[in-house]
Amino acid sequence: MHKILFAASEAHPLVKTGGLGDVAGSLPAALKHLHQDVRLILPAYRVAMANAGELREAARLTLPGYDAPVRLWEGRLPGTRVPLYLVDYPTYFDRPGGPYAGPDGRDWPDNAARYALFARAAVTVAMNQAGLDWQPDIVHCNDWQTGLIPALLAQPVSSPVATSVHRRSAAAPPRPATLFTIHNLAYQGLFPWEIFQTLGLPHTLWSMDAMEFYGKFSFIKGGLVFADRLTTVSPTYAREIRTPALGCGLDGLLNHRAAQLTGILNGADYNLWDPRHDPFIAHNYNTRTLQYKALNKTELQRRFNLPQNNELPLLGHVGRLVEQKGIDLLLDALPHLMQHPLQIAVLGSGERRFEQALLQSMERYPGRIGIIIGYHEELAHLVEAGADMFVMPSRFEPCGLNQLYSLRYGTAPIAHRTGGLADTIVDATPENLKAARATGFLFDAPTPAALHDAALRALTLFSRPPQWRKLMRRAMAQDFSWHQSARQYLALYQQALADARTSQHSRA
Repeated sequence: MHKILFAASEAHPLVKTGGLGDVAGSLPAALKHLHQDVRLILPAYRVAMANAGELREAARLTLPGYDAPVRLWEGRLPGTRVPLYLVDYPTYFDRPGGPYAGPDGRDWPDNAARYALFARAAVTVAMNQAGLDWQPDIVHCNDWQTGLIPALLAQPVSSPVATSVHRRSAAAPPRPATLFTIHNLAYQGLFPWEIFQTLGLPHTLWSMDAMEFYGKFSFIKGGLVFADRLTTVSPTYAREIRTPALGCGLDGLLNHRAAQLTGILNGADYNLWDPRHDPFIAHNYNTRTLQYKALNKTELQRRFNLPQNNELPLLGHVGRLVEQKGIDLLLDALPHLMQHPLQIAVLGSGERRFEQALLQSMERYPGRIGIIIGYHEELAHLVEAGADMFVMPSRFEPCGLNQLYSLRYGTAPIAHRTGGLADTIVDATPENLKAARATGFLFDAPTPAALHDAALRALTLFSRPPQWRKLMRRAMAQDFSWHQSARQYLALYQQALADARTSQHSRA
């Protein structure tokens, strides 16, 4: 059994902005199911505190350089048996808005300071200096907000990182091993030199061999340089980020650490996303009761103010309205798509220009396109259940979760062949259809024309109901649960522990 401290900046159902929240809400629970001693640590955002349920104060930390104690609240991740720690420093975390940005959508200007404090608190727990009488073997860090944790753990230990009001640590214990997961390399946590100077960090971290990146301080480099092992969220994305096209300027470093980099697919939480028992959809169904999927389509059409017609193919999309997700490709493909008898339902929010363009398209094609700006969990489930096809034209997609949900709901994904989309969807080529392997539709070039051609292939197959139902049932039979992914992480934890022991022995 491993003792694992899972550090993240968001976790469903406490707080979620994207796929990281889903992963941090599901992977620790899967590890717990495999009898691991895993504990989740998260900033004590106002919304997280409100959603956490019963909490008790586990420790009060005095971190050097901070004018007030940092309280550590302990509870359980709702719906699981996973112990939860919330790092409470109200000046930084007790705010309205999201975890990274205010109500106006702009990043909090003190994000560097906020996540530096979170890292210091996590390191205090990791080094058994919080008075918890528990030290992890492994610290599993996720994305740039936790990148400073491996960097701090790798520093020479000359004195305790912090003291606890409950117990003072006389001597620092051995450093735990570290694993750093890249969920999206495009978000790097970059801050200017002037900000770095205010953080009270070791000056050795401002180095091209450490966390300096083209004249800025890069939080994500802390994980990439100092963690014992690196992972990302699909095998294809692990290869893509080692290329100039998708390496975001870090491909050289990632190639240097290629032996320590592994791609592990994210899993889908089928406790939440399964049409057999989904409470958010109009009617539950499975592979033997596919006729009930039509009831969800009718309800989806009603909610999006579309004519209720089960014969028309309905394309759905849920996501952030940004270029990465390819929403501009969908918009540019609309004039060609609208030449075919179909409907489109889009749920999402993001850049204002894309929101406005979608609303204008709804006016241009009344009764054929339904747009709801925003995000609603219930509607997201209904789109998966009610649509016939799910469009994911992402320019890059580290893993993607909606295509996994779509497969389980028998909603054929139409997706760009990249990252986790390429790893989880089997394209409906004539050969794959004949061999009974196809589960969706892929296109190679991120262009409106390629998206249209893939959609046309899907529409053609949809017009052949017996073949379409076979594809639906095959998609629904795919298993991308967390169980297999969690076992792969356990194997990597073992490798990280071996790497850490070798590193500490060489330094000694």
